[in-house]
Amino acid sequence: MQTDLRSTLLYRKALGCLLGGLIGDAMGTPTEGKDYREIEARFGWVDDFATDGTDDTVMKNLLAEALIRTGGHATMDAWAQVWLDRWDSIFGPKQAKFFISVLHTAHKLKRHCTPRLAALGNMPSSSSAMCISPVGIVNAANPRAAAMQAYNLAALIHTHDVGFCQDGAASMAAAVAAAFAPDATVASVLDAATRYIEPLSGREMLDAIERALTLARSSNDYVAFRAHIYADADRFLQRVICDSRETVPLTLAIVLLAEGDVQRSVMYGANLGRDADTIASMAGAIAGALGGAEAVPTEWADKTRRLCAQDQEQLALDLARTAIARQLDQSAAAQRLEMLYRTP
Repeated sequence: MQTDLRSTLLYRKALGCLLGGLIGDAMGTPTEGKDYREIEARFGWVDDFATDGTDDTVMKNLLAEALIRTGGHATMDAWAQVWLDRWDSIFGPKQAKFFISVLHTAHKLKRHCTPRLAALGNMPSSSSAMCISPVGIVNAANPRAAAMQAYNLAALIHTHDVGFCQDGAASMAAAVAAAFAPDATVASVLDAATRYIEPLSGREMLDAIERALTLARSSNDYVAFRAHIYADADRFLQRVICDSRETVPLTLAIVLLAEGDVQRSVMYGANLGRDADTIASMAGAIAGALGGAEAVPTEWADKTRRLCAQDQEQLALDLARTAIARQLDQSAAAQRLEMLYRTP
């Protein structure tokens, strides 16, 4: 008897991850680029959303398509091809929301260079980390594989002197993948978020994450944590607000402070300011994968159905199928190796 995939924990976690990421992106849209004191003065406390997100969600959808096309084995070349095939997704109604490095990379891909070279000259950003969650989904419960695939994919946008942004993408992919384990906890997810970062090349990202998590643990309070990072900007904030050395550590700290709760994670991210949509989106994706679709408030899930241009339930189903296909490929490879080992 065939199992209905929609009834599985794999699907529910995939849908929770997609919804959490989209809602965080949308909720953080009006507060992006603002100081938290300006947010308090203008909005009070942001706890709702009215759009289907920004470039974070568009890029996530493009990456998901690359993964689905390749049975979960997408590389930077496969993702680049989707950029070219879905040109209007980038250079369409939401073009103004895209970071300039992504727009430049797309033009370089179209006009004069291979994917391996397209990232040269780009500024630091979170453009790979913010949308990497589908890699965690197709590598469900395998954070090491998620991190390794993320390193390759992130190199389409970040390389050379901004290679630390690859570390950010690897961290986020591994965190999402770890959240798919049936016994996953906030602690196991945070452990995975740093365990697979390259220990020498990724030292700068590892140190930034440790600083943020140490502060979150000592603060044990979101309001105090938020005030502290602004007061000690030299330690916690970067000159470019979307630099992943800022957004990734703050995202993990928020997941910790929110105890993995989807609602608190996205609201904490949205009310933080700075690159609020990206932080809320990444935190929502991790928390959504941890708690599953049932952890997303019903009214929020219903609103995404009305607002979202792409069916997130169908996307979650396609990614769950892709996760199964990818892991079946890996199992087949392991079986072939076993046969070689046993052959006299």
